[in-house]
Amino acid sequence: MKLIAKKSFPKAIQVTDRFHVQKLTLEALQEIRIKHRWEAMDMENQLILKAKSENKIPNIKLLANGDSLKQLLARSRYLLYKSKEKWTDIQKERAQILFELYPEIKTAYNLSQQLRSIYNNKSDKNVAMLKLAHWYKKVEESGFKNFNILLNTITLNYQSILNYFDNRSTNASAESFNAKIKAFRSQFRGVRKIVFFLFRLSNLFG
Repeated sequence: MKLIAKKSFPKAIQVTDRFHVQKLTLEALQEIRIKHRWEAMDMENQLILKAKSENKIPNIKLLANGDSLKQLLARSRYLLYKSKEKWTDIQKERAQILFELYPEIKTAYNLSQQLRSIYNNKSDKNVAMLKLAHWYKKVEESGFKNFNILLNTITLNYQSILNYFDNRSTNASAESFNAKIKAFRSQFRGVRKIVFFLFRLSNLFG
């Protein structure tokens, strides 16, 4: 896609959309949560199997907010996508317990929020470049293996990521237009004549 864009629009400045960079960060964060959730599920299953073999009721420990460990990790999914200011009171309590039990999830969450802050800050390209370099170093020092893909993406697309801070450009309008085209196409259950389809699109949205 980059090569196509470069050949078709040689004078255009390419920008890596912030959504895709932040998405990789959030996915890396969720992978850490999921890893611990699998461990909690396995531990709970072992307790249940042991209790059954002894003909007893399994003694599953509940946390201060009433969640089991497995439930805590499952129900923390959505709060990790949001900034602290947008947490509900229940999410605040759950996050506090989660971060106390799993410090690495807290560290990964803070890294994801720091990247969001860099994008949201109305700073110029040079300031953003410096902040991004500091953030990159923090990620390296964290030692999280599942953040390596993110670091490789930043390394490979460093200039186009920084280009965002020139005009804070995103592909939101392109995504919106693409959604309209898909909705229009679905109304007719596909396209038989491409030329006529493009003609109708140009009349509707041109």
